[in-house]
Amino acid sequence: MSAIEHNGQRGADFAQMTMPDDAQQMLEVARDQGISTVWDRLAAQEPQCGYCALGVSCRICSMGPCRIDPFGEGPQKGVCGAGADLIVARNLGRAIAAGSSAHSDHGRDILEVFAAMAKGDTSGYQITDEAKLRRLAEEWNVTTGDRPAAEIASDLADAMYTDFGSRKEELGFVERAPDQRRALWQRLGLTPRGIDRENVEMLHRTHMGVDSDYANILLHGLRTSLADGWGGSMIATELSDVMFGTPTPRMSQVNLGTLKVDQVNIALHGHNPLLSDVIVQAAADPELVALAHEKGAAGINLVGLCCTGNELLMRRGVPIAGNHLMQELVIMTGALEAMVVDYQCIMPSVTDVAKCFHTKVISTSDKAKFPGATHVPFDPQHGLEIGKAIVRMGVEAFSDRNPDRVRIPTESVPMMSGFSVEAIVGALGGTPGPLVDAIAAGSIRGAVAVVGCNNPKITQDYAHVMLTRRLIENDILVLVTGCAAVANGKAGQMVPDAADGAGPGLSAVCRSLGIPPVLHMGSCVDNTRVLVLAAALAKHLGVDISALPLAGAAPEWYSEKAIAIGAYVVASGITTVLGVQPPIFGSANVVNLLANGLEGVVGAKFAVEPDPEKAAVIIRRHIEEKRRGLGLPFIDPATITAPAIAVGA
Repeated sequence: MSAIEHNGQRGADFAQMTMPDDAQQMLEVARDQGISTVWDRLAAQEPQCGYCALGVSCRICSMGPCRIDPFGEGPQKGVCGAGADLIVARNLGRAIAAGSSAHSDHGRDILEVFAAMAKGDTSGYQITDEAKLRRLAEEWNVTTGDRPAAEIASDLADAMYTDFGSRKEELGFVERAPDQRRALWQRLGLTPRGIDRENVEMLHRTHMGVDSDYANILLHGLRTSLADGWGGSMIATELSDVMFGTPTPRMSQVNLGTLKVDQVNIALHGHNPLLSDVIVQAAADPELVALAHEKGAAGINLVGLCCTGNELLMRRGVPIAGNHLMQELVIMTGALEAMVVDYQCIMPSVTDVAKCFHTKVISTSDKAKFPGATHVPFDPQHGLEIGKAIVRMGVEAFSDRNPDRVRIPTESVPMMSGFSVEAIVGALGGTPGPLVDAIAAGSIRGAVAVVGCNNPKITQDYAHVMLTRRLIENDILVLVTGCAAVANGKAGQMVPDAADGAGPGLSAVCRSLGIPPVLHMGSCVDNTRVLVLAAALAKHLGVDISALPLAGAAPEWYSEKAIAIGAYVVASGITTVLGVQPPIFGSANVVNLLANGLEGVVGAKFAVEPDPEKAAVIIRRHIEEKRRGLGLPFIDPATITAPAIAVGA
């Protein structure tokens, strides 16, 4: 029985859980069929541990676990003598290391396949964007000339491998940052040296009996995150572009309406494009299409979920069925033959939900196995063959579908994606100058990266959609990645006609270029595209990134990866607003450092505001202050107030 029914609530309360109509309809299916969802399990966990929520519980060593009462009288210490400041900093530092490791390991996987491809040891992979390969090679001091692309790629892979080690003073992509930012990092000891080195050092520092200075730990947390943002994640993005193509603007579709009642439906879920890209090739195989017809299907329909979906959407135009909190619900349509997963953000519950239907869950990464799933190990040497085998499993499952249980709840919504940095700059004539001019004139007052996850503690998609709406209304360009991008796509804010909802200046710019006021820049690792664009703007103006009218926002974040992303965005000079309270409020000193002190150190800080209306006001005031600092026309931040409208309007 679902928690909703158990609590005496009915369908009207589904709107408190999720904003999209397709999700609300699937929650009705869950209630009627007694299927547990993420929202039910959250309700069953209440009340959640207050010590953990404040960040003052510690289980690093076996003298514990310890907990600190931040409201108790007198000094509060753990067994080893650690107080609230140290415990909170240790926990946050380890979360940054875990998030950085996740995205950087994704980058390593891409790099390994890239290197194997260069040597001819893979199946289904090739150099798709040779021009970008040569640009990257020159950036990394790899000789190009008239050498074969494969030789260049092999040397580039060798050069990038060194960024994961411990023998360098700075990562290769750090040179992309403005000189002012690089000098600041050097002065503060924040320059990332090696991707694995910084993660390992964070784990070392937070071992009991090592670093006991909370500020010192947090500063290294910034360095650790920078090794991800300007290292592992950036490598993942750039090499994916070389192999699978640099995204360019294209139209596609989004929401559960992307499923087809008369076709074999296969969902590709997770974060790594290596297998999903070859599955796209496999799904077009004439033999498999013929098999689908034999089974009674009209064809094979691929849809994406989460960031694997975003990767395919950006480069291939494959429609995307939903974001993080949709992964259980897509199975409940009864129309999904297979869910193919790689790693990250995959709920173990999907195999439980799949048992209620005919859906096969197929895991593919040896580092991410799921009890109840069929495991098909991914091997790039046989990538295309494995892709075909997986598609065949999905086609075979079509015979087991029960047509009476199929419920595809809505029609799909169009959305535009594919706004890589190259695509944006290309649309501007090959230089960021026109964008700088539009910002200087006030047509575009600034830009905000709205990124991150879904979190069942917040009405799904609501904070993403409402924050974005308020920003574009005020002539602020919005850049989106990950689950935030899918949320805005479902809400219809990512088509050129969405310029109708933008302020007059932004609307005019969008209409002249034929683009939406909300630009889809990719998956979670592609937040590095935001860094590259920000650095290009800063270099064009001859200023540091922190001087620009930019901000970041993660309204519905949940994962350690999001903590790492927020840290490297702030460490790069971009103030970031979080919509979910991080587990740091057990230490007033840590809160003060992150929300106030960092601004005087790295030129940016964190803010926490769960109400998207209020978060929009915080961001608008911040952007106007930055405009004033650059001598641009500005609106007095004191006059910016929250709109006098009902929430949800």
